[in-house]
Amino acid sequence: MEQQLTELAAKVATLEASSGWMKKIDMEIFYWWCIALMFAIHAGFLAYEMGASRAKNVLASGIKNILAVAFIIPVFYFVGWWIYLAFPAGITPNLETGAAGLPWSASMGPNLTDSASGIFWGAFALFAATTASILSGAVIERIRLSAFIVLAIVLGCFAWILAASWSWHGGGWLLTKFGWHDFGAAGCVHMVAGFFALGVLINLGPRIGKFGPGGKINDLSPHNLPFAIFGLMLIIVGFFGFLGGCMIYIGDGQWTSIFGNPTTLSAVSFNVLMGFAGGIIGAWLMTRDPFWMMSGALAGIFAAAPGLDVYYPPLAFLLGVGGGLITPLADRFLQKMGVDDAVGAVSVHGIGGLWGILAFGIFASGYPQTVEGAPDTNFLAQLIGAVTMALVGFVPGFLVSMLLKAMGKLRIPEKIEIMGMDKAKVPVRAYPEGHFGTTPGGMTQVPFPGE
Repeated sequence: MEQQLTELAAKVATLEASSGWMKKIDMEIFYWWCIALMFAIHAGFLAYEMGASRAKNVLASGIKNILAVAFIIPVFYFVGWWIYLAFPAGITPNLETGAAGLPWSASMGPNLTDSASGIFWGAFALFAATTASILSGAVIERIRLSAFIVLAIVLGCFAWILAASWSWHGGGWLLTKFGWHDFGAAGCVHMVAGFFALGVLINLGPRIGKFGPGGKINDLSPHNLPFAIFGLMLIIVGFFGFLGGCMIYIGDGQWTSIFGNPTTLSAVSFNVLMGFAGGIIGAWLMTRDPFWMMSGALAGIFAAAPGLDVYYPPLAFLLGVGGGLITPLADRFLQKMGVDDAVGAVSVHGIGGLWGILAFGIFASGYPQTVEGAPDTNFLAQLIGAVTMALVGFVPGFLVSMLLKAMGKLRIPEKIEIMGMDKAKVPVRAYPEGHFGTTPGGMTQVPFPGE
């Protein structure tokens, strides 16, 4: 018995001695699996956009989404992380803090003394790719692949990460000067991507046949709505990784927001699920359309995202209901203005994120900040931040797409758009003969008005 007690005491001592190592591994493993879950976002966007496309464009839509992730990751390695670390104070870079993000820094490669940089960089690289996927759905069926890749890089590796440096950083000027708060990146991810997409869509123009005489709005229906709805649900699965990556683990079971405010996974779990449910119900009340119900689920999460760390769960639910109600209305308004957003990305991400940012200023004003010298949260800070996020998204999206349009490089030729991008650009077929009106001579579809 004495020998067994001695062995047990030795094991306890060993565990106590290794507790620091265990905490480090816990942190690394947590973010590792957050990154893995975030890839479900891109699987979801892939399914969602391919399903939302007409059959003649389904593979072209998928290729565009796959390449967005592939191009953004290396560019974000060489440029994006430096921008995040160098620009929190404004438009003048801090070369000292930015040095850790340079590709030749010891932090940017195998380094056994640094167990954090790679996992944080990986999470942010996937955030960057998420912004490009948001843009991708809005512009399906008529944008040139090369133009999309250029725009995706501008958005994911420059615009969003500059916005994140200003607004989603413990030293960001929106926090330190005004008291901004946005736990779940409703501003720098969703608003920036949504308003960037709006700027692009204005120059890109609608799909052929979307609008008819007298302002008539034609329905260019998805070729596989169930697949699109499945993709939306998969995006929500991935957002549990995304929102987990919005937290900082400081050891001993303690968590903070990216701004340093204490929180728990428990609080975030309550509010994500309540916002999700509210968004579905709000969109159902407004449309009865299952596509918009699942889009409303996303909007509901974005509506609650700024305060997921602090909200009382019934409030997150009500904000989610508001997001589900607002976003279909916003999409209808955009269509009446002649903007053809194929999947409602501008309304779901841009307007849903805007509602969430402003709602935090209304319902959580006065929440104290932990950063020394930073004002308490307030509506003015949220308003200034919202305007900043909209401009950081819209201005580069509009200007770069306008330049591509002037060069004749933004949109595919009319002949290819009518024929279908798959037949013109993709060497394989999406479906066997006999499906969706295919014939031995290729894909044939009943044309929409104007085609």
